[in-house]
Amino acid sequence: MIAIIKYNGGNVNSVQNALNRLNVDSIITDDPEKILKADKVIFPGVGEASSTMKLLKEKELDLLIPSLKQPVLGICLGMQLMCGENEEGNTEGMGIFNINVRKFPSTDIVPHMGWNTLSKHASLLFSGVERGNDVYFVHSYYCELSDFTTSVCDYILPFSASLQKDNFYAVQFHPEKSGTVGNQIIKNFINV
Repeated sequence: MIAIIKYNGGNVNSVQNALNRLNVDSIITDDPEKILKADKVIFPGVGEASSTMKLLKEKELDLLIPSLKQPVLGICLGMQLMCGENEEGNTEGMGIFNINVRKFPSTDIVPHMGWNTLSKHASLLFSGVERGNDVYFVHSYYCELSDFTTSVCDYILPFSASLQKDNFYAVQFHPEKSGTVGNQIIKNFINV
C-alpha cells in the first residue's frame, strides 16, 4: 500500500489516478499511523510553500516525514519542502536535502511550464528512461544543484530536476502528468 500524504495539495488526486492506472493500491491520508504502516509514501504538491508548511506543522507531518524509513517520493512542492531554506514566503523546509530553493530570475517566462528535457539520470528512478526524454514541469522556484542531484533540467539556468538521499527521492516535475516516461518513473519508485 502506498500512502499519499494529504495536506490540501492540488495534485493529490492526480497522483492517485496515476497509481490506479498502474493497478497500485493507495490511500490519501494525513493519519501518521497509516503513513508509518505504508510500504511507500508519496508527498505530492501543488501550492504555496509557507501556507503548506503551516498545514504540515499543524498535523506534525513536518516532523513525521523526515523520520520515515520506507521509500518516500516528493513531487514538485513536495520536493521543495523536503529541502532547507525556500525563498517562497521565506519558508524553512524540512531539511532532508540540505539545499536551498530559489525563485527563477525573470530573464524568461516564469513559471517554467510545459515539457522539458532531463539530463544526468543517476538514480534507480530513471531505470528504462532514455537520456533526453521529456517530462512535465510547472514551477516558479527551483532546487539548487547539489551532491543529491540525480537529474538536471535547464530552464533559465541548470537546476535539480530530481534528488535522492537514502530512502528519500524527489522530483521537481510531475511524473503523474508525464505520459509513458512518468509512468515508468512511478513504476521504478514502486519497485524500489
